[in-house]
Amino acid sequence: MTDKTNNQNAAENQKPLSQDIEAFYKRADAIIELANSQLSPQSHSGQVGASLLYAAARYTASVASIGFVKGSDLAKEKEDIIEFYAKQYRQMLSDNLDDYAENFDKYVQINTDKD
Repeated sequence: MTDKTNNQNAAENQKPLSQDIEAFYKRADAIIELANSQLSPQSHSGQVGASLLYAAARYTASVASIGFVKGSDLAKEKEDIIEFYAKQYRQMLSDNLDDYAENFDKYVQINTDKD
């Protein structure tokens, strides 16, 4: 339901982005575009969002496991890993909700036509 224009609009209102940050947004936009392509009469945004959240959790678990030699060592760090990623997600979600609230009319297309 989100498109790359949100990130582009944010970028246009600020100073030029570094190559790393620009690449970050391009990757995010590509993933959002893939999620949007999954929307259909059989899969609404809530279902696609749940799949996207699950995929993020699976991918993050894989990323978090890098550098560990034993699963038991990873298990010992589980709560710290969850806390780290949950804090990042909470901040990103908060920032994006603020952005949507501030730009609601631009981002959310509500049919105002009266029949």
